[in-house]
Amino acid sequence: MLPNKLRKLRREPGFVWLWLGPTWALLGLSRGLIALVPFRRLAPLLGTNVGVEPWVPLVSAVQAVRARLIGRSVQIAARYTPWESNCFPQAITARLLLGLYRIPFALYLGLARDRDNNDLSAHAWVTAGPMHVAGGGADFERFTVVGCFVAPVLAKRMGLPVPRMPG
Repeated sequence: MLPNKLRKLRREPGFVWLWLGPTWALLGLSRGLIALVPFRRLAPLLGTNVGVEPWVPLVSAVQAVRARLIGRSVQIAARYTPWESNCFPQAITARLLLGLYRIPFALYLGLARDRDNNDLSAHAWVTAGPMHVAGGGADFERFTVVGCFVAPVLAKRMGLPVPRMPG
């Protein structure tokens, strides 16, 4: 089983290989932040809050390729963490890497009510252009957006206030 996984991993591009270790560490850092930092202090790290309206940030072809590779790195690294790396740490990690490469993104937080037992489910996902970077593909259909955070560079272009990181 392990040789098969290694064989599949060998086929990944060099960018994914390069970022697997740092992405794994960022997933741990993101998980720790979620556990230890109140959301109101964590929110500025997510980007500029633009409410609940869905945004589709435009990206170039080069940025789209890079965003796809970032998503792949996050997806693979999340499988091998000893802690739970669900959608929220994955979204934060993807957001950080997209920000590092100055790729416009939108990070969404959503809620859905289970029809059978009326429980609420929460979900986080990140998009860059029309592509899902972290969090899956049918998220807008299943989840109601309760928060949208965009890249600070997008907020500046739109004349929105850019949050300052808490000191």
